[in-house]
Amino acid sequence: QVQLVESGGGSVQPGGALRLSCAFSGYNTRDFNMAWFRQAPGKEREGVAVIGFTWWIRYADSVKGRFEISRDNAKNTLHLQMNGLKPEDTAMYYCAAGPHSTLSALDYNYWGQGTQVTVSS
Repeated sequence: QVQLVESGGGSVQPGGALRLSCAFSGYNTRDFNMAWFRQAPGKEREGVAVIGFTWWIRYADSVKGRFEISRDNAKNTLHLQMNGLKPEDTAMYYCAAGPHSTLSALDYNYWGQGTQVTVSS
């Protein structure tokens, strides 16, 4: 059974940092592309960053230079280091796994339950 579990969310002030983690199990992680998505209330789910099984990486323009995605296949974990956080980064963050290395939620089969990130002063 495929399972993804996020952790590391919380509340921070603008300019702060958080590190999200996603533990995955139940399949060979080396065969999947992994990504982080986020969804704010009333908005569509948007892709934040993707790291392919070939280690190709892509970021949404809104987070370039501030966020860094990484994966450790040996430990079955995915991370998202978030620096310089802004109020507009407030959302529920999800990790996902799928066959295509895109930032479209339609291309991902497996999802975690999400972890909340709130940025406010």
